[in-house]
Amino acid sequence: MLSVATINVSQENSMESVRATMERQTARRTRTDVTQMIESLFSSVKLAKDLSARCKGRALQLTDDEMQNIAQDLENALQNIYDDLGRIPASAFASNAYMDVFIKSQSMRGYSEADIPINVACSRPRRRSFRDYDTPKLADFLQGMYHESHEYGGQIFNTLPEVAEYIEPVYDAFFCPLTNEIMTDPVTIQSGVTCDRRAIQEYIEKFPDSSEPFCCPVTKMPMQSKTVMSNASLRSVIEEWTMRNEAMRVRIARTALSLSTADAMVLETLHELKLLAKLRGKNRELMHKIGVTKFLARLLDNHSAQIQCDALELLCLLAEDEEGRDIVGKTKAIARTIKLLSSNTSVGRHAAISFLLELSKSHLLLENIGSTPGTILILTTMKINNSDDPIASEKAGAVLKNLEKCTKNIKYMAESGYLEPLQSHLVDGSEEMQMEMVSFLSELVQEQELTIDITRSTSEILIKMAHSCNPMVRKAAFDVLVQLSLHRPNSKVLVDAGAVPVMIEELFIRKVDDEPVNSMASAATILANIVESGIDPDTTVVNKEGHLLTSKYSIYNFVHMLKCFMPDDLNLSIIRILLALTELPKPLATVVAVIRENHRGHAIVELMSSPMEALSLAATRLLITLSPHIGHTIAERLCKTQGQPRKLVKSISHAGRITERQAAMAMLLAKLPYRNTSLNVALVQEGAVPAILSAIKEVQNGAARSSRHAVPYMEGLVGALVRLTGTLYSPEVLKVAMDHNLALVLTELLTGPAGSDEVQRLAAVGLENLSYLSIKLSQPPPDELLSKKNNILKLLKDPKAHSNKKSSHQQVNVCLVHRGVCSPASTFCLLEAGAVEGLLSCLENDNVRVVEAALGALCTLLDERVDVEKSVAALSELDAARRVLGALRQHRQNVLWQKCFCVVEKLLEHGDDRCVREVTGDRVLPTALVSAFHRGDASTKQAAESILRRLHKMPDYSATYVSMEF
Repeated sequence: MLSVATINVSQENSMESVRATMERQTARRTRTDVTQMIESLFSSVKLAKDLSARCKGRALQLTDDEMQNIAQDLENALQNIYDDLGRIPASAFASNAYMDVFIKSQSMRGYSEADIPINVACSRPRRRSFRDYDTPKLADFLQGMYHESHEYGGQIFNTLPEVAEYIEPVYDAFFCPLTNEIMTDPVTIQSGVTCDRRAIQEYIEKFPDSSEPFCCPVTKMPMQSKTVMSNASLRSVIEEWTMRNEAMRVRIARTALSLSTADAMVLETLHELKLLAKLRGKNRELMHKIGVTKFLARLLDNHSAQIQCDALELLCLLAEDEEGRDIVGKTKAIARTIKLLSSNTSVGRHAAISFLLELSKSHLLLENIGSTPGTILILTTMKINNSDDPIASEKAGAVLKNLEKCTKNIKYMAESGYLEPLQSHLVDGSEEMQMEMVSFLSELVQEQELTIDITRSTSEILIKMAHSCNPMVRKAAFDVLVQLSLHRPNSKVLVDAGAVPVMIEELFIRKVDDEPVNSMASAATILANIVESGIDPDTTVVNKEGHLLTSKYSIYNFVHMLKCFMPDDLNLSIIRILLALTELPKPLATVVAVIRENHRGHAIVELMSSPMEALSLAATRLLITLSPHIGHTIAERLCKTQGQPRKLVKSISHAGRITERQAAMAMLLAKLPYRNTSLNVALVQEGAVPAILSAIKEVQNGAARSSRHAVPYMEGLVGALVRLTGTLYSPEVLKVAMDHNLALVLTELLTGPAGSDEVQRLAAVGLENLSYLSIKLSQPPPDELLSKKNNILKLLKDPKAHSNKKSSHQQVNVCLVHRGVCSPASTFCLLEAGAVEGLLSCLENDNVRVVEAALGALCTLLDERVDVEKSVAALSELDAARRVLGALRQHRQNVLWQKCFCVVEKLLEHGDDRCVREVTGDRVLPTALVSAFHRGDASTKQAAESILRRLHKMPDYSATYVSMEF
């Protein structure tokens, strides 16, 4: 196979030659007649052909001298052709008359069109030239192209490229005779025909045998050589025309976009622009320059989804280089593309995300993209929901990956719930990057209260930073850990990462005197958040020695850190830790033991008076928790702390909306031991009773029921009032109880519509305490008033007949139960106060504690010191037997059984026949008695055994009672 030789002629030299001939066209114009110039030109061409034929026919017979002479003649002929072409004016190439004369003269001489030299043939356009077009006329045409008129300059067109080709015409010489397409690399073969290199090489390759003759594919002339010669001049001309043509197409398309209102024309224009943008960068530069880019941004708001997609595809092409991205970024394309990310069609979404992916490759646009409202949120949503659209999800992830290069975007991603970039940069970034990420985290969790789930690696980095010697790094890490530990799921992660030992070391051991920021408070807060999250403190190790969070070592240090002169936030966190630990039995016992042994209760009592409401509330809650164990110690400390009782009374006084602190203070008074005389007397002296009664009245009137703390506040007030009934042996307390008629107050609380179960229980307890004093306080009546005594049964039917009258104006009544003169205020008589009906009603309550308290109060009316027979008669009138038996059926607790059996036994012993029949006729009583006898404690068994003997269910060795049978 013969190799194809290629001779390249310098393009630069050829162009200079063409320009030189154009410059000499006036200086060397010796002939003015067009016909003469053409005849001279073709004479030279014919001479060159004859010389070429002589060489071919006699190649083996010619001597060297003859070859030299032929070569010289051929060189002279070519020079003449060159000179004649140079004398032709440039304007003649656009003249049809010239071309007609040119072709006619050559036809007469026997030349075909193929014989016309290339640079002369280039002068003949395929279509009529219209270089002097006017723009308004073109605009009118483009407006009507898809409406009425398709005519422009006397021509009819179907597409925009045809318009551009008409304005910037293409020449026949540009077309390859083999492919009929414009050549990209024109070469000339031995026959003088110019073809595209690719096409002629494919033709030559069909003749692999070098000995095999082959002909010119156009002229069919036999050719001896397969050598081709590059036509640099023609290639340059084609390239220049191509550039001009494409530029014209761009401008025409821009005009069409501006003027068209038809979707079809806009779509064709966008298609044309996409083709041009793919061809070369200069076309894209021109599009940027003449405003195509800005107009495309407006098309993103078009009603047509197809136009939006095509506009996005074109914008994507225009943004392939950095300069293009910068230009696109200055338009409104980004904001409008974000809207299209939520498109209902997958094609629209994919086009939008592809364009955004291209833009995200520019460092200059990263912040612009990320700061556009909704960008990060939509992208993160697309990435997370990968099952809905895997393609969009993958590209959204790629965009987010690019956006991570701008640190501000990492913050935006975290705000949108996409935390992986922030945490990865925090773990793997430089120290400067870690500080910036920690700052972002701090801002997110503090200012925006964003809930963040952290990974173990992130926790380890933060803990390591908290253990650093750099004060600024430590402060940033502690600030973030404080906020992150508030989120309970993070607590286990922090514990696993080793946060507890670091915080314990910070509290108990580490001392940094020169550090401007005290990290102890932050460490205590982190530890409090962790302990409150529900971790198991019994398994949480705090140091290398193996001490646990619940060990005496830890609790001792916590308790001894509570001091009034320490920062409030530190004290608050320590108390929170102790409160969390006291929720478990074992650490509660340790806390109680440490406080009792080291007399540290005073510090907690003093902190209760802190002006910081949160600290005061926490201290109060801790005292409430400890009160069942060291209640008397707390009460004595309250009394010994100067002004503390007065502050307590003032704090529980209602003024406006009820606060949690008020409710806690009232609850503390209710939980401390009732029989602490010192505290009760101190409260009485500070006017606690009037303040409590006033607050209770306000709550009952509904003034403060809307507060969520109203119920515990009310229970605390009632408990504080009831606690005074535990020390009625104190003259001061007894006097205030009589002065404020506590029996009547508690009766109203017992039967009031707004009372909770706890309020009813406390009222019943208070009435029980008051009723024990009734027999002692009841005085025998004067002889002159004995005849005027009222029937006790009539009094029970109208219990409030005397409740609203002053003692001095009240009719003297003799209580048959207490055998003396009674009143609610002076003797706390339950019958006089009308409390019996309310207590019996409480027996039907589902809360066993309420039932137990009510039975306790009723049992005071069956005490041996009172007239039990009269008391049983009074209770029978109020259907006590049925209600007591009902409580016995409903509840099975030992203490309640014991009290129920006490009442039942008194009813059997002192009741009339109707009462006895009602008790003995109950079907559940025998079963309850047997069950209590089997399973009850000693007191309950004794009470059950006593009743069983009366019912002949057990032998009676005393035989002192009247026999009864079911």
